[in-house]
Amino acid sequence: MSDLRDDVRTLFTELTGRAPDGLWSAPGRVNLIGEHTDYNEGFVLPFAIDRRTIVAAGAREDAVIRVASTFSDEVVEIALSELDSARGSAGWADYPLGVAWALGRSGADLAAVPGIDLVIDSNVPVGAGLSSSAAIECAVALALDDLWRLGMSRPDLARAGQLAENEFVGAPTGIMDQSASLLGQLDAAVFLDCRSLDAEVVPLGFAAAGLTLLVMDTGVSHSHATGGYGERRASCEAGAAALGVPSLRDLAVDDLVRAREVLDDVTFRRVRHVVTENQRVLDVVRTLRSEGASAIGSLLDASHTSMRDDFEISVPELDLAVETALENGALGARMTGGGFGGAAIALVPIDAVSRIQVAVDGAFAEHGFAAPEVYPVRPSEGAARDS
Repeated sequence: MSDLRDDVRTLFTELTGRAPDGLWSAPGRVNLIGEHTDYNEGFVLPFAIDRRTIVAAGAREDAVIRVASTFSDEVVEIALSELDSARGSAGWADYPLGVAWALGRSGADLAAVPGIDLVIDSNVPVGAGLSSSAAIECAVALALDDLWRLGMSRPDLARAGQLAENEFVGAPTGIMDQSASLLGQLDAAVFLDCRSLDAEVVPLGFAAAGLTLLVMDTGVSHSHATGGYGERRASCEAGAAALGVPSLRDLAVDDLVRAREVLDDVTFRRVRHVVTENQRVLDVVRTLRSEGASAIGSLLDASHTSMRDDFEISVPELDLAVETALENGALGARMTGGGFGGAAIALVPIDAVSRIQVAVDGAFAEHGFAAPEVYPVRPSEGAARDS
């Protein structure tokens, strides 16, 4: 983090000729379980990770927002009053610009607040399903909330981040990623009800159990704004409508008997994944509390099977990572994130980390796949002002 802080301070000063008013950061996240349940008003169990995005920010004397980063030569400038017309047109800068726009939609008077300079750096891997986008959104939201003196709650900032992603960027995601990034705590997950937005911190106890979580990044890129993600969401909405419920959250596992009779095969399998995944989230929370982290492995495995076979969002690289980790000592493993690429996760004994890393590398090479990145992550604190 110290290198990130130094880099954004330096670039901010080069860009503006002054020091920033402050530094804010927000983490990426791993979703332990609960995939594609968030936009169905269901349950999720993510945790913030020890990979963060950091933002150096400072107020301007005009009404312009200017965005730069250490990972792009492009500097984007736009008047706050013109943000609405710029939706979806600024590439990666859509994420920070979208947050400013969304805060305006959420009550901030963009005609009364000062302009802002933002410089961003990050060590959250992009495209791995670890929500690098939400890390940007949440760091920027926290910075703007402070500098514009909005006094918004963290759940409100999470909603603004989701609004930015949905309507400015154009990605039909739920609110899980922003909630995890803003609400995370050390060695704990965030048990989130995506309908009520009630959030509860659930201790994970990985360290005490001698466990860690490995991320196995396949390097297969994916995009939430296009293709299969939107199709899966539309299928879920169609299934709920056909079954006469507001959302799939309102179905229990016992309702799947009727669902099979009413729905075509593909829609039924999409619905079955969401309904059973909601139950698995509840089962993991209960098991963590009653038996501890070492007992949740089979639920992670069942989640992957459901995503592979019913929701059909896995790819061969993800399946290979999961299978190899399980064969080499993981207690449980599953793909994580929106699917069609990205990363898988494995819950592993600490003394098995090296063995699994070597095994996954070897399996990918044997199958002719590009080398994966395999590394542990630690459940960590959520977004914060750093200076």
